[in-house]
Amino acid sequence: MKPAIKPANPNFSSGPCSKRPGYALDALDISTLGRSHRSSVGKDALARACSETARLLELPEGYRVGVVPGSDTGAMEMAMWSLLGPRAVDVFAWESFGKGWLTDILKQLKLAQVNAYEADYGHLPDFSQASAANDIVFTWNGTTSGVRVDNADWISDQREGLTLCDATSSVFAMDMPWEKLDVVTFSWQKVLGGEGAHGMLILSPRAVERLETYTPSWPMPKIFRMTKAGKLIEGIFRGETINTPSMLCVADYLDALQWVDSLGGVSAAIDKSRKNLAVLESFVAEREWIQFLAQSQPTRSNTSICFTLSLEQEQVKKMAKLLEQEGVAYDIGSYRDAPPGLRIWGGSTVEAADLEALLPWLDWAYAEVA
Repeated sequence: MKPAIKPANPNFSSGPCSKRPGYALDALDISTLGRSHRSSVGKDALARACSETARLLELPEGYRVGVVPGSDTGAMEMAMWSLLGPRAVDVFAWESFGKGWLTDILKQLKLAQVNAYEADYGHLPDFSQASAANDIVFTWNGTTSGVRVDNADWISDQREGLTLCDATSSVFAMDMPWEKLDVVTFSWQKVLGGEGAHGMLILSPRAVERLETYTPSWPMPKIFRMTKAGKLIEGIFRGETINTPSMLCVADYLDALQWVDSLGGVSAAIDKSRKNLAVLESFVAEREWIQFLAQSQPTRSNTSICFTLSLEQEQVKKMAKLLEQEGVAYDIGSYRDAPPGLRIWGGSTVEAADLEALLPWLDWAYAEVA
């Protein structure tokens, strides 16, 4: 029978992700709207976006945080175009976004010394191939595959190269070994349920040193430039953005950061996300028709949780459409390049009670299309 109880919040999209519980537009501090981002109030809000990010994430001394254009994609492109080139590069890719960075490195930057280590959806590549002498580019959590890196032991403490990590669906949801990471990028519209178009760029002192001692051979677009006369433009990491940001989006991000703080910090947000995954793990363990796309439990994502089903592709689409029509789950079809299935967001802005209310509907929708 069709279930009687629906999730109070049916937004399980993997990006843009659900707003925090209790979110309301009138709770935002909109005193910056209509003001220049270079005014004192504008710069203060942007500076707080950087400093509060660093505080909540407990970044090591000397790590810098900046707001940059173009969401996580812009932040990663900015990092790759600015930093790659002087060393060989090891690229680890196992889903669409990681493979996109590999394509950029090979076909756009056209670097000569590139080692590509790839794996199919559901698996991780062989990280033991990483060289301490090379730069490394990888995603921490494969947003489109639901497969995450479970540790950073494979990154050498004596590395000579830099590590560039796309962590857009893991920052604020997974433990990040900051000392192993020289460049980390993420976007507001993932784990914190913020708005799109803005990226966050975190640089270690080693990354700053590379910026100040290496000049790429290719032309550098204005929005990618982080140095002037061989020195880091420090203002970028104090809220003096390269181009004009949306101050409404900044206010929204500050609201999300305040919410994380109210939970008890990033550790509480991580714990909430892990408990969300546990709800779905219990469900899958009792059914044969649904499986995690991730082939190994330790590498199973607790944010972009991906499933394969004992259905044909068209049946899977019909199932997702039924759930949308009933108003119980929006935008949970798998990513277009991924194997057919479902993808349910489990970050901390999603409530476990809503996931529990969704589960009987999954059973019902499966029975309707099988």
